Parts: sequence; C-alpha cells; structure tokens
Amino acid sequence: MKKLKTNMDKWLDKQDKRWQALPIRKQHRYTLYFFAVYLLITAVVIAKILDDAGTSQKGMVIEPIENPALKKLETNKNRIDERK
Repeated sequence: MKKLKTNMDKWLDKQDKRWQALPIRKQHRYTLYFFAVYLLITAVVIAKILDDAGTSQKGMVIEPIENPALKKLETNKNRIDERK
C-alpha cells in the first residue's frame, strides 16, 4: 500500500510540475475548455432527464402500503374457509 501511495504521489508531483511549466495563458485556456466541457455534459444530462420525464406515459401511482404478514394471514384464512 505504501508503494502505491508513493507512486501516486510521484505521478501527481510530476503532473503538477508539468502544469506549472505551462504559461498562465495556456493554463487559463485549458481551464476554460475543461469547464465548458463540464457544462456541456451537465446540460446534456439534464436535458436527457427532462426528456425522459416529459415523454413518460405513466404517471406516478400512489397506493397504500400492504403489510405482507397480514396478507399471508388472509390467504391462510381463505384456504381454511375453502376446506370447510
């Protein structure tokens, strides 16, 4: 586990040095691109959710919760009544 942590730290330090070596203008441009892509993906996901919700033919069905134990007792009573 220590080796993994050491390797990750080395890799992250290397990436940080590469990032710091870039000119500020390029860093700013990359940051804007990544943010724009993030916003685009977010907008697509929200649009997909709204589209799925809008085209849904089924409405939400709200029913009372049935206790399975009571339901089992009722079926047992029905079986006993049928035998008589």
